[in-house]
Amino acid sequence: DLQICQHRAPTCCTKRMEESYQAAVRRERAQSIQALNFELKYMIAGHVTAFQEAFESLLRFAENRTSSLFEAVYRPMAKEAAEPVKELFTDLSLYILGAETTVESAVLRFFDSLFPLVYSRLINPGITDLSEDYTECLRLTRQDVNPFGRYSQALVTELSKSLWASRMLSRALSLGTEVINTTEHAALSKECSRALVRMQYCPHCQGLTLIRPCAGYCLNVMRGCLASVSELDAPWREYISTLEYLAGEAAAAHDLEAALAGIRTAVNEAILHAQLNGPQLSATVDKVCGQPKRQEGNLSSDIIAPVKEVTETQRLVMAHTSLSNKRREFINYMKRSRTFYASIAERLCDGDLVMRDSSTCWNGEDVV
Repeated sequence: DLQICQHRAPTCCTKRMEESYQAAVRRERAQSIQALNFELKYMIAGHVTAFQEAFESLLRFAENRTSSLFEAVYRPMAKEAAEPVKELFTDLSLYILGAETTVESAVLRFFDSLFPLVYSRLINPGITDLSEDYTECLRLTRQDVNPFGRYSQALVTELSKSLWASRMLSRALSLGTEVINTTEHAALSKECSRALVRMQYCPHCQGLTLIRPCAGYCLNVMRGCLASVSELDAPWREYISTLEYLAGEAAAAHDLEAALAGIRTAVNEAILHAQLNGPQLSATVDKVCGQPKRQEGNLSSDIIAPVKEVTETQRLVMAHTSLSNKRREFINYMKRSRTFYASIAERLCDGDLVMRDSSTCWNGEDVV
């Protein structure tokens, strides 16, 4: 009653043994593919972690640098500006890691929160009535009066260009891991598991436990079994090319490190622009939001200790070098994996599974 290992000679196999063999080949094939995938998956996962660490280091540097601008130059509003600055860099971090947000919404939300502070602490430092309603009116007015001139939109443009490539690279790395996981758990068809049993275990039914499959026979069986997986060859090559392109974009004209470091300068120029146009802004705001209460006389502000910036520059250089090196190493490795899915059958038939020399081997029907 054998269904797979039928042979003219007497056999020591039963139908139940054939079923056990089918379970064995499914398990062994999954383990073999996992072993092949391990290095590639480990490399991608390791690089995702390294990228995220480097991104976070750069973002922390840029955040500290921007905060120190307020502490050193705009002390009257430094304490209150800390939260909008923190929110801005949190939003940028989420964007790079693939969250459903935009650079434009993050930057403009930051300037919306910044305007009430600039208006009440720098342009009109005598304001004492900064109620929630008045603050909200200032936030909404920011979009109409455009107190920061072209600088707010220029920052949106610069960051959008530089962060786009890094966001796409981060998403592409996640996609690579997803593809590998999917191929690891691809189910074998019934025909495939029968073919594998015929190749690996049917000789055992004749007492030939040491005989191994012929190399050509193994390749034919594996290629048939992995036809759907090998179809990933063309998309995988295209995927590697896309990774190269994104890494080049992230490292070239739209340099992430330079753009993040430039946030401080952009914010400073935006605030200076608002101060220069203070009288016009006050006239417009008074019409829209009304005139708040003011306090006469000397105005005191909280004393805030300045932040040291010397070590921060060192950290930027280190993070920049680390990110560039990791990017280059990773792309070089991935380029070597171009043929991963095209050669998967050959790699599974490598090693001890088949007979490589001219000795006797199993061809699926008999010993040759």
